[in-house]
Amino acid sequence: MAVLGVDGWRGAWVGALLEGRTVTLLSLPDAAAVLAVPGVEVVGVDMPIGLADDGPRACDVAARRLLGRAGSSVLPASLRPVLGCGSYEEACAVSRAVSGKALSLQARNLVPSIRTLDDALGDPPDGRVAEVHPELVPAVDCLDACAAAVAARRVADGSAQCVGDGARGRPMTICW
Repeated sequence: MAVLGVDGWRGAWVGALLEGRTVTLLSLPDAAAVLAVPGVEVVGVDMPIGLADDGPRACDVAARRLLGRAGSSVLPASLRPVLGCGSYEEACAVSRAVSGKALSLQARNLVPSIRTLDDALGDPPDGRVAEVHPELVPAVDCLDACAAAVAARRVADGSAQCVGDGARGRPMTICW
């Protein structure tokens, strides 16, 4: 069984393809290329894939709680209405209007990758894709893609732990 863990990297994606005990690192230009990697049972993505319309995601709140003091590594996911915004100022205005809170600059910088991933997932979304948060498993940032692959393997074999729920046809869960 092959699984793939991916993390956004400089406008593209870095992937760790895990086949048995073999790991192959991949440079993938876009989300469509991530989903086109052949023979992959589960893709673990270190990026929000289910976005709320008007408030915090339960999975983000639960993940922060599980991480304790390290919970700040879980950025609040952008709200779905922000995906169409062209500027940080517009994104903040939309976020404030919908939720009462502005969008952090760090979260805004993820919006282009989230938007392309959201588009590539399709409707209904590709069921092989699971959102993961590598900081919920022992890993350092440079190994996020490998940790995402491990989480994907757990999703594939049914041993993953997940927090959150679903809405709008996309899962709002984080697995590890």
